[in-house]
Amino acid sequence: MSHKHPAHTLQLYTTKAVIVLDSEGKRLLAKYYSPDYPSLKEQKVFEKALFDKTKKLNSEIVLLDNQVIVYKNSHDVFIYFVGTMDENELILMSALQSFYEALSMLLGGQVEKRSILESADLVFLALDETIDDGIILESDSTQIAARVTKKDANDGSSIPLTEQTIAQALRQAQEQFTKSLLK
Repeated sequence: MSHKHPAHTLQLYTTKAVIVLDSEGKRLLAKYYSPDYPSLKEQKVFEKALFDKTKKLNSEIVLLDNQVIVYKNSHDVFIYFVGTMDENELILMSALQSFYEALSMLLGGQVEKRSILESADLVFLALDETIDDGIILESDSTQIAARVTKKDANDGSSIPLTEQTIAQALRQAQEQFTKSLLK
C-alpha cells in the first residue's frame, strides 16, 4: 500500500530571490535562494526579462517563468521578491513591504539608487534580517530596522552583551565605569 504525498505541501521556503534593479534595469542587489538560476549569466537574463516586463506596468504582481513576483517601484529603483507559483502572493507582498519600510527608515526616507549604493551594508543587513536562505524571518519593519542598527525597537534599553559589537560593548563598559566613579 503506497501513501501518496499531497501535491501542495506547506514549506518554510517562500522566497526564491530578492532583486533590486535601478531605473535602467541594472542590478543594485540580488540574492538568489534557489538553484533555478545558477550562473550569473542566467541571473542577468532573468533580471532583464523581469525588468522588461515590469518597467511599464502599473501593478504589484506579475508571473514570469512560472514564478510569482511581487515588486515595488520607488524613485529610481525596482525591488522584487520572487516566489514559486503556489506561493501566497500576500505573504510575499507583506515581506516586500516590510523590507521597503525598513529601508525607508534606515535610509532616511530616500529609497533610491544613490542611497542604496551609499548604504549597501545597511541594505544587505536589512535583507538578511528579513529573509534568511529563502525563509521569511521578520515582517515588522521597525524590528528589522532596529536589528540592523542594533537598537531595541520596544524600549531603547541596552542590547544583550552577546549581540553587541566590540565598540558598543566598550562604550557600555566605559559608561558603567564612569557611573561607578561618580557615585
